[in-house]
Amino acid sequence: MTLPDASSNPAGADRTFQVDLPGLVDLLSHHLYSSPRVYLRELLQNAVDALTARHTLEPAAPEGAFGIRLYADGSVVRVEDDGVGLTEADVHTFLATIGRSSKRAEQVAEQRGDFIGQFGIGLLSCFLVADEIHVVSRSARTPDAPAVEWRGRGDGSYTLRTLRASARPRPGTTVTLTPRADAGEWTRPTQVRALARHFGSLLRHPVTFSDGTGGTGTAVNPEPAPWARTHPTPGARSRALAAYGEEVFGFTPLDTIELDLPAVGLKGIACVLPQAVPAGRRHGHRVHVKGMLLSEQAEEILPEWAFFVRCVVDAESLRPTASRESLYEDDTLAAVRDALAERLRAWIARAAASDPDLLARFLHAHHLAVKSLAVHDDEILRMLLPWLPFETTDGHTTLDAFARTHRTVLVTANVEEFRQVAAIASAAGLGVVNGGYTYDRELVHRLPEIRPETSVADLDPATLTAHLDPVDRETELAAAAYLARAREALAVFDCDVALRTFQPASAPALLVDSREARHERTRSQLAREQEGGLWGDILGALRQEAPRAQLILNQLNPLVRTAVAIDEPELARTSAEALYGQAALLSRRPLRPAESSLINRSFLDLLAHALRKDH
Repeated sequence: MTLPDASSNPAGADRTFQVDLPGLVDLLSHHLYSSPRVYLRELLQNAVDALTARHTLEPAAPEGAFGIRLYADGSVVRVEDDGVGLTEADVHTFLATIGRSSKRAEQVAEQRGDFIGQFGIGLLSCFLVADEIHVVSRSARTPDAPAVEWRGRGDGSYTLRTLRASARPRPGTTVTLTPRADAGEWTRPTQVRALARHFGSLLRHPVTFSDGTGGTGTAVNPEPAPWARTHPTPGARSRALAAYGEEVFGFTPLDTIELDLPAVGLKGIACVLPQAVPAGRRHGHRVHVKGMLLSEQAEEILPEWAFFVRCVVDAESLRPTASRESLYEDDTLAAVRDALAERLRAWIARAAASDPDLLARFLHAHHLAVKSLAVHDDEILRMLLPWLPFETTDGHTTLDAFARTHRTVLVTANVEEFRQVAAIASAAGLGVVNGGYTYDRELVHRLPEIRPETSVADLDPATLTAHLDPVDRETELAAAAYLARAREALAVFDCDVALRTFQPASAPALLVDSREARHERTRSQLAREQEGGLWGDILGALRQEAPRAQLILNQLNPLVRTAVAIDEPELARTSAEALYGQAALLSRRPLRPAESSLINRSFLDLLAHALRKDH
């Protein structure tokens, strides 16, 4: 594999690159291939391509006439095939020239799509586990050509000699490796058998393995792919596909979806995960190309929203990358991705139309995935939005059921706002949906597209306070002194105080304060502190009139009725602070340090007052 020294060429003549083979092998091991184990995959790929060429040469040969035999006993690893074989000229062309692909050869160019990979670069992977590659081959294209023996070494040298016909009576190729001591992890008999099963379980040619302990060897791929088998009933087929999915992925699928794209020769299954996964987490999929396992982590085969399934597919027309461990991003892959996405949509549609139990179990586990799809897919939106669960003032329910009892649907901007108003809004008969979760607010606003009779609006403080009943004038006048002290005590939080009546009576106070309002007040405070400086000018230019928070006291609550009658100024102030703190805690939003301090102080002050009163 060593090319001529460029210094021997006369000045001005074309020169050829020199190849440092050990450096190239190091590059392959550290940057192209994920693990030395790929050596066996490359040998299997070369054997499969040789068999494909042999069948092209002899199309009348019966199925199974040509196969692949693996042997490993701890001292050698051998791969033998009944493929098309090589002549001496082929060896010089394809084995001794780095990067030359036998699949690009003129004589098989028209069948290029039938081959998996490149012969020359793949064979170099054997140097990841051995210092020498021994190849014996006899050509089926030239029956009278002698068998040839090629030995390639890791230092870049090779030898070639012809053999007697008895050395290789039949056409085909045998590759033998003597593993290095540090490669035992990948060349032990049990590991070779496991790797052969891992990479070649769906190959269409018979593959056997032997460890030399006797017998003719065990089949690596005893059965065709499960979707290629016949089954007595549709139910039996469904169970067989589910069992295969469980064997491959380690979980019992909620359902299996058959995938069949004849245009690219793709077949396989998608297994619906039985449990929810984090939003945006993409699972790797098992992709075989012409039966050979290409990748177990091929995320690119499905769109991002399809993280509720894991697929195993076998395709004819997808292009591997140079490492043959992932897929080349091209128009074919994009079309396959779109077509598989359509298959998943069709499965959801069938479940919605004919299997409500399956749909309910699917949505229970994967409602977030479906919501992400419905945001951008009008068909899924119309089909599934009424079925999707949301958190509402009527509890967790579907939008369809919620809209039947609330002609006007209000939606909060975040979880915090919903928790602030849920109890009071429910008691007031308002229909409010928590829009703080991913995709929920966008989807609720699209509800009128499905139910035109329903209107949707964002919830704001004015909408809620408009549904709280005012107290009579005498009560408000009697509470005026207390309310004034409460406003003074809470001025540091830019909080106004009002007295209203609302249900439930057990709620003493409601704190109405949006996240946006707090941010605006913070910005205004910074502008005041930085007044006159550069940042003060910038923040001042951005400043709007800062909306104030509102602490709404409930006159129906016995504790509030007692509090507004307090004459003692300090106790009135402390009680107002305690009511504010309790309302802030019930809102479940993060407390500012000043609010935490206020809650602690008001509790201790009230405790001290109670103890003094007892004595």
